[in-house]
Amino acid sequence: MAAASAPSAPHTPVLLRPILTAVAPVEGVWLDGTFGAGGYTRGFLEAGAARVIAVDRDPLAFEMAAKWAGDYGNRITMQQGVFSRMDEYAQDLDGVVLDLGVSSMQLDQAERGFSFMKDGPLDMRMSQDGPSAADLVNEAEEEIIANILFQYGEERASRRIAKAIVRAREDAPITTTLELAKLVEGCLPRSKPGQSHPATRSFQALRIAVNNEYGELFQGLMAAERALKPGGKLAVVTFHSVEDRMVKRFLTARAGAGGNANRFAPALEQEAPQFTLKSRKAIGPDAQELDENPRSRSAKLRVATRTDAPSGEIDAKSIGMPMVRGI
Repeated sequence: MAAASAPSAPHTPVLLRPILTAVAPVEGVWLDGTFGAGGYTRGFLEAGAARVIAVDRDPLAFEMAAKWAGDYGNRITMQQGVFSRMDEYAQDLDGVVLDLGVSSMQLDQAERGFSFMKDGPLDMRMSQDGPSAADLVNEAEEEIIANILFQYGEERASRRIAKAIVRAREDAPITTTLELAKLVEGCLPRSKPGQSHPATRSFQALRIAVNNEYGELFQGLMAAERALKPGGKLAVVTFHSVEDRMVKRFLTARAGAGGNANRFAPALEQEAPQFTLKSRKAIGPDAQELDENPRSRSAKLRVATRTDAPSGEIDAKSIGMPMVRGI
């Protein structure tokens, strides 16, 4: 009950100060594509946004926001859905902000099945519908499970863990988070002090697969390109290397900075860039933020400004999007 009695710390929006600095002045209509507990939405409204369109696939997010959203009147528009469809919800936006971390309110609820530290049903569905993590773990082929763990979680012991999962489910279905966490833990060396829990990568991978997070990210970046007006800002906060690599490569490519043909080959005609980069280097947490919010230690912020060039197309593979066949 201790965590529930003190929600302010886990719900602190990550890198909010540097985001607001990077996109200043904050004005006009913004879209918060990962509403969660509402930290970014409130931050942008208080910084000067005329209105924020709050998007989340989790209906619980809006139930919780009912306690305070009315204070902002019609300056908040709630939109249940996925940010990959943001251009269907709005056009000519002044800005888009995406926080790709898992909402702490989801982790805090054992019944949502995201946490390997709390016992609950093996669910992990952000939208609370569709196939669950239990469905995937108990029905997918061993090779598919191994590929998910490796591609989405960068888990080196993916094949060993997948084999153990298939062996265990032959006796009985794997239905709870702690059951799976214990199984994964038994496949890996004991973690040293200061290291993450052995099941961290596996749970991350399964969550990404269940919610199609990489596909959503790719489509969301393309949707932001279509929805932003010239001069509109895109701010994306990532928490692990694969997501950051995708965002970095997308923005680099769309800013026309992806490199030229080699000097012996004919120059390739490039389309006008759709974005300009705030910086080639990601922005991380400062000492104050790390002290206030340890969850921010792995966070990286990338910011870009939309040009007036027409939106275009880009291949998902070109920005390093991992793909697993069969799911």
